[in-house]
Amino acid sequence: MDMQYRQLGRSGLKISALNFGSVTFGGQGDFASTGNVDVSEATRMVDLCVEHGVNMFDTADGYSGGEAEEILGRVLKGRSRELLVTSKVRFPTGKGPNEEGLSRHHILNACEDSLRRLGRDHIDLYYLHEWDGLTPVEETLEALQTLRDQGKIRYAGLSNFAGWQAMKLLSAAERDRLITPVSEQIYYSLEARDAEYELLPLAVDQGLGVQIWSPLACGLLTGKYRRGKTAPADSRRISGWPEPEVRNIEKLYDTVEVLVEIAEEHDVSPARVALAWLLHKPGVTSVVIGARKETQLLDNLAAASLRLTKAQVARLDDVSAPDLIYPYWHQQRNALGRLSEADMVLHGPAKRHRDALETKK
Repeated sequence: MDMQYRQLGRSGLKISALNFGSVTFGGQGDFASTGNVDVSEATRMVDLCVEHGVNMFDTADGYSGGEAEEILGRVLKGRSRELLVTSKVRFPTGKGPNEEGLSRHHILNACEDSLRRLGRDHIDLYYLHEWDGLTPVEETLEALQTLRDQGKIRYAGLSNFAGWQAMKLLSAAERDRLITPVSEQIYYSLEARDAEYELLPLAVDQGLGVQIWSPLACGLLTGKYRRGKTAPADSRRISGWPEPEVRNIEKLYDTVEVLVEIAEEHDVSPARVALAWLLHKPGVTSVVIGARKETQLLDNLAAASLRLTKAQVARLDDVSAPDLIYPYWHQQRNALGRLSEADMVLHGPAKRHRDALETKK
């Protein structure tokens, strides 16, 4: 297994290109359709991850009402301190008006609860799980600074923020000399490349690490969903899981067909190709994989060794290309001569795709 270790943003931390997510642990409440991996199964999965070089494990206080944290904590107990843990704060942990959000009150309480469930004295990377437009960013940053000063978190990150929201927080951190997030965890896949508009360019420009959640679009990129075929009965989509939102089903089917073609060229699964494509993309530090079955996990782990050709990456880029919304279509026509490396995260593939279309005319 050829696991890479990549530096996380401007921190000194190196993390494996594949991380393991615990969203399938527990299977309680709204998360029942994601999986119900118990302690025994989770132990086997973590063992396999460690054998394959994974050194970061992802969870959140909202997964199965905290049970995912408890299971992960039990599985990691007594293992090497080289195994890193991320968790998150923002979503409701109770019914009270202050038991959600990014206030100082909620962050400090939620972190204590996460540490208790995990059975640890610190969280290596603590994510703000969602934007909170009611809490001043200064208050949020000061709470994270307190946790770092107390040794309860090592690093902080952002998840599911818009570009302007992330920059507002980063600017305040620099201005007030408070803890600066080192990473963002975002949704990005061949099913939806919205992150190329703002979030990946932001990461390249500001030196943020990038972790990808739901890289297989909750199973849509596994090859099981194809034009004219019935979706598998045990899929999350059938069981009511609402994410991701599919805005163009025909484009998704076209993308899956190219995935299947390239998978056949390598004699691997379409899922493995979809994961490898992400690891080839600029700005991406790591991909968070999850599994309900050991066979799924082993196949996903093998993506670390899959090398796609430039031509294969281009084929996947072209079939899944996002529309150039304003102001990007204007920049594509008028600003290509003065765009930065961050700009080209979006404009590089878009220009190649446009040129290819013009050549076919």
